[in-house]
Amino acid sequence: MSKDIITIENIIKASYRLNGIVKETPMQLNHNLSERYGCQVYLKREDLQAVRSYKIRGAYNFMVNLQPEQIAKGVVCASAGNHAQGVAYSCSLLGINSKIYMPTTTPSQKIRQVERIGKQYVTVVLHGDTYDAAYNEAMTDCQANGKVFVHPFDDALIIEGQGTVGVEILNAFKGDIDYLFIPIGGGGLSAGVGTYFKKLSPNTKIIGVEPAGAPSMKKAIEQNEVITLSHIDTFVDGAAVKRVGKLNFSICKHILDELLLVPEGKICTTILQLYNEEAIVVEPAGALSITALDMYAEQIKGKNVVCIVSGGNNDIERMPDIKERSLVYEGLIHYFIINFPQRSGALKDFLATVLSNGEDISLFQYAKKTNRNVGPALIGIELRQRTDYPLLIQRMEAYGMDYTVVNENPKLFGYLI
Repeated sequence: MSKDIITIENIIKASYRLNGIVKETPMQLNHNLSERYGCQVYLKREDLQAVRSYKIRGAYNFMVNLQPEQIAKGVVCASAGNHAQGVAYSCSLLGINSKIYMPTTTPSQKIRQVERIGKQYVTVVLHGDTYDAAYNEAMTDCQANGKVFVHPFDDALIIEGQGTVGVEILNAFKGDIDYLFIPIGGGGLSAGVGTYFKKLSPNTKIIGVEPAGAPSMKKAIEQNEVITLSHIDTFVDGAAVKRVGKLNFSICKHILDELLLVPEGKICTTILQLYNEEAIVVEPAGALSITALDMYAEQIKGKNVVCIVSGGNNDIERMPDIKERSLVYEGLIHYFIINFPQRSGALKDFLATVLSNGEDISLFQYAKKTNRNVGPALIGIELRQRTDYPLLIQRMEAYGMDYTVVNENPKLFGYLI
């Protein structure tokens, strides 16, 4: 039932199918971001969808095109996040039974959310510790029972559904859009929206944004073929895939003007800024497009800029990790293993002599060793500003501290922090 060519006409048809099904999310001029970058920054708020992401668009557009015999057998998908919710919501609207395979490591609140949205039409199956394991089991189910697999991105109907975000942007905006920033995971959103823009707003520069730890589209474009990354950082879970879709790649390599990688720590800083300054809750993937603005600060001055905020499904339990990653990236928190002399007053002297500029101890773990002259301690030190770090090191050297910088050793940092 899938096609190989994405057309403007089919994207427009998808927008009619979705009329009254999905929310036409607002295009909001953000005054703080506009003032910061000296331009007009508009946010396309897909985090305000019923399932808090754009994924409902592609899922519904795919399933509403199913044939009666396919509907009778039911559908299958694999996801631990937004795609699962989009499929579940579509199933509840269309009365289609589905099995949604999720890794056993999926947080319980996400499982309950999918079950709540899908009502009696969804059965959640937990399998394996990773998405790949859940995906393989889902495909086994499809092949054994003749069910249709609802792919999260590599399907024309999915891409055309996601492309309706572009329809809404151009319908809502009166004037020329100079820059469009689109988050990229598997490539469904960028392929759909990019196709629509290249036809109807050809002068808009389309910037794809990927997390630095999962550069699957960038690697594919560099090598001019879809490849599977051996390892990715899964922190930006809504956009961290080892392999982009073949159809998505074939489109994106032609429609993207530039492709940018942004560090996960910088994404975390954006999440915190949006929450503290705007009361906007975004997931890591939802912050990708806004995070990229820093790297285009000069180019976008005086321009009309649109950032697609792709989703807002952020678990509150992740906030300590998000803050930690942001502080590390911004150079505001540093971890050390310090060997203290095992004598009375050693720690007091350290606090008075080394931490004399308002630094804060965020972590202290001390292991006293019997019959040793020194005892190691793992210490986290939070600074007021990045430029305080060289001064801290100078004081540690002057005091003769025996220390190891944990931040500079990725393996040690991953193990201890």
